[in-house]
Amino acid sequence: MKAVERWYSGNVEQEMQLVRWGTFGTPVLLFPTAGGDAEEVERFHLIGALQPLLDAGRIKVYSTDSVAGRAWFAGQHSAEYCSRLQNAFDTFIYSELTPAIRADCRSNDIEIVTAGASIGAFNAVATLCRHPDAYKLAIAMSGTFDLSKYLEGTFNHDFYFSSPLHYLPRLEGPQLAMLQQRLVLLPSGEGRYEDIGESWRIAGVLGAKGVPNRVDSWGPDWHHDWETWREMLPQYLAKYA
Repeated sequence: MKAVERWYSGNVEQEMQLVRWGTFGTPVLLFPTAGGDAEEVERFHLIGALQPLLDAGRIKVYSTDSVAGRAWFAGQHSAEYCSRLQNAFDTFIYSELTPAIRADCRSNDIEIVTAGASIGAFNAVATLCRHPDAYKLAIAMSGTFDLSKYLEGTFNHDFYFSSPLHYLPRLEGPQLAMLQQRLVLLPSGEGRYEDIGESWRIAGVLGAKGVPNRVDSWGPDWHHDWETWREMLPQYLAKYA
């Protein structure tokens, strides 16, 4: 069962989509890749790969538009604007999308899984790290975690608090204590266009703060492409969700 909602978000100052597949099960917020919209994961058959879990009532999958990722890679906006939009996107996720998912699940406190590939992996980890009160697990496939190369020398407050690589080393207090009870999975291939070093780098930062995580290398036969992610995600969700 597929359902689509649209509304104007004052946080990101544009119309946003929330698409849901499935009826019962653990809620999974599945982020698109850099420039993808909410239905990208369906067009590239990732939803099809998850169909057995959806049909069994194991999971419900939600996705939304990657507005910040689109801005980073469009090359049409300043780094300051992109950083501000990335931070605003997080506010949208927590203050608008999370309540919508919980309302759909008829539970005010149900814990949500995040997942994504490439920039979607960045958003999955960033969402879990900033909001461990609402999210319990991140499955971050073939992740790109260091966006500072797009900053053009403009490193500001918005970027700092959007980037786990940068703010986690100084994180303390209740947020860290709760994050230490969560799990980040970092599967990656080592084939064409993959950079497993990105996963090892975020793993090092997480591990230094006592956050449970694991890097899984799938080896050189798995490339930075949908075929890899269609194989990965059902396996991890079947085991951990």
